[in-house]
Order: sequence, then C-alpha cells, then structure tokens
Amino acid sequence: MPSTAANSHEAEALDAALAEAREDYVRRNRESQARFMAAAESMPGGNTRTSLFYDPFPLCMLRGEGCRLTDADGHEYLDFLGEFTAGIFGHSPEVLKQAIRAALDDGINLSSHNAIEGKLAERICARFPSMDLLRFTNSGTEANLMALAAALTFTGRRKILVFAGGYHGGVLTFPPGGTPVTVPHDFVVASYNDLEKTLDLVKPHRSELAAILVEPMQGAGGCIPGAPEFLAGLRALADETGAVLIFDEIQTSRLSLGGRQQLLGITPDMTTIGKFFGGGLAFGSFGGRREIMQVFDPRRPSSIGHAGTYNNNSLTMAAGLAAVEQLLTAEALDALNARGDRFRADLNAMFAAKTVPITVSGLGSLMNIHPQGAPQMANAKRSLLFFDLVKAGIYFAPRGLIALSFPIGGQEISAFLNALDGILDARRSLLV
Repeated sequence: MPSTAANSHEAEALDAALAEAREDYVRRNRESQARFMAAAESMPGGNTRTSLFYDPFPLCMLRGEGCRLTDADGHEYLDFLGEFTAGIFGHSPEVLKQAIRAALDDGINLSSHNAIEGKLAERICARFPSMDLLRFTNSGTEANLMALAAALTFTGRRKILVFAGGYHGGVLTFPPGGTPVTVPHDFVVASYNDLEKTLDLVKPHRSELAAILVEPMQGAGGCIPGAPEFLAGLRALADETGAVLIFDEIQTSRLSLGGRQQLLGITPDMTTIGKFFGGGLAFGSFGGRREIMQVFDPRRPSSIGHAGTYNNNSLTMAAGLAAVEQLLTAEALDALNARGDRFRADLNAMFAAKTVPITVSGLGSLMNIHPQGAPQMANAKRSLLFFDLVKAGIYFAPRGLIALSFPIGGQEISAFLNALDGILDARRSLLV
C-alpha cells in the first residue's frame, strides 16, 4: 500500500476514534452541556476565558477539595491541571481559608495602605535577589505590562525583544502568525533558544533596545525550558546594550524558592510573578533594581503613575502572606518539583516502552504532552488522549499541560500512570 494511502487510512481511523470519544463525552456530560448552552446566551461561546474552552464544550466544575474536582454531572476527577499552574495549593487549604476569613473580619479594602502589603512585599523581595523593590498588580498580564512601562521609561527607548511562542498574558502573546489583541509596542520577535539568530536579528536595533522580556521556560508555548546558555546570552546582551532584562517567572517561580533564576544563577534586572503568590486569589507583582523601580516612587517629581483599586486589596494580601510564610517553603517546593521530575520521567519511559511517539517536556512540577508528527495528526492524538483520560477521571489541559499541586502524591500519580497504561494499550495503533 502506498505510504500516502496508509497515512490517509491512519488519519481516517484516528478521526473516527476521536469522533466516537467526543460523542461519548457528550453522553456522559449532559448537565455540563446544558450549563454551557445557557451561558452562551449571555457570553460569546459561553466563555469568558478562552484557555478553558474546548470542543464540543468544557466541563462545568462545581466543587474542588484537595486535588479532586467534581463536575455538574457528579463525576470526580484528579486535578492534574492545577488552575494552569496557579493552583499549586490544591483547592481551599485551611491555612488560606483562615487568612481570608480574618481579612474579611477586619473589613474588605480599607481605602488606604494596610498592615499586610509591606510584609508581603518584604517576604517576596527576600526570595528574589533581583527584586530590590516591587509593586503589586491584579494579574501576571498587568505585571508584565507595568514592567515594560518601567523599562521604557527608565531607558528612554522603545524597542522590546520578545520570543515566538512566548506568553506574557492575554495582551502580550506571540503565537505563530501573531494576534490582534497584543498591545502595540515596538516588538522584535526572535526565535526562542536560538541565541545566534537572536543576536543577528537585534544587531540593527541594539541602541534602541529598551527591554528583553523572556520566560525562563515557555509555559503556554508547551513547557519548553530555556537553555541555560541562551538565557545567559540574553543577560550578556542586556549588559552590552543597556536594555532591561525581564524574567517572566509567573510560572517558573514555583521551581525553587527563588524561581528558575536561582537555579541558573542568572539575575535579571526585573522579575514578574503572579498566580500562587496571591494565595489563590487574583495577583501579580513586578519588581527589580532599585533605580528602575524608583520611576514609580510618588515622592519623586518625575515619577510615573501606577494606580489600581485592587493592587493592595486586603484579601489577596492576607492570602498571599499566609501562602508565602506557611506553604511556599523551600522544602515543599523542592519535594513537589522532585515528584514532578520523577513523574515526567515515568511518562516518557512509558511512551518509549510502548513505542508510542509522544514526549513530555518541562521542568519540575510543570510539563506538557507532545504527540509527534504532522500538526493536524498530533493535535488529534492529543485530543484523543485528553478525552480518554478525562473518562478515566484524570483532568488536565486539552493542550497537554500538566501542573502538579501540593496534594498530588504517589497515589494520584500512580492512578494517572495506570489509566494511561490501559489507554495506550487500547489505542496504540492510533497513536503510533
């Protein structure tokens, strides 16, 4: 049989299996479907957060406890998505509930500075030597926007070096072909992990370069770790040109007490963080060298403004302080990332042992599943794995993202591996 005919037959078989899996998903999740259709009457596509949508409709979760979720149809899942890395604590641990209750008792948002924001800032600065001073925001997106504002103001320049596949928030994203929602800064878009091409690309712009914005591991781009020599080369480029090197550690700050910059021994000029440092509430922060951050000091006549009603809201400050002091310890993070490294190794070993061309990339507790082959076939294989694992009670992102939380232990990891083992045996002919 000619190879093109064989490939066509394989694609047809895969498409048929995926269609059947979707039909089964619909049959088992009628209540989620009904709630989705009702939401579509008042939200475009029943959705207000694009990353949560998948065809034919997303699950509607009603409750979470520890690392377990319950959906509208009564199905229970092990949560291997961890709120796209933000849910590192699991669902509503007692430490965070107590902190939020105490903040509620003292009054929500006191129209003033409060007693907690300075303490939280001090604790975070102590973790990241790159942060002499910091400011709070309400999201990682906002933190990156304000870090860029600081860099442009400090340098008096306009060009910003970013990387294809990078994601720095909903309006700072650089997928193939671009997107109209990205803010209209003067970007130079280079190839991630290719230092030689990056240096060639920026050569004509070296005197105009205000900032270099980079993830030490591309998260939404597929958990692709930045090569140490690549990131070190960007540090050298910033030193040579006077540009501000910004590490977006909104995801990778969980890889150690001081993020991936601590593991690599590379100190950026500015760092952005978010997600779990707010104790599970909406949060972001940006910080850096004192002389850069002082552009926001309102005591200085030339300062620039950075307002935001909820920047220091009492609930997030309280939850964040409790999280930093009691949960996000070096010991807890090291143990979680060690579990993640073992889990990723076990996944790759299973795929290899069954000669299924799928790999898992990532670092520590963050990882992404990558079927190999042509994009359309790879996406179909990833979708089939997703629906099969969801049916088995394993919840993760349809794009293949897995983010472990503290409550995920050996029992939960074994359940994932056992479910995957059976799926690979049943579906091997479709996945090779």
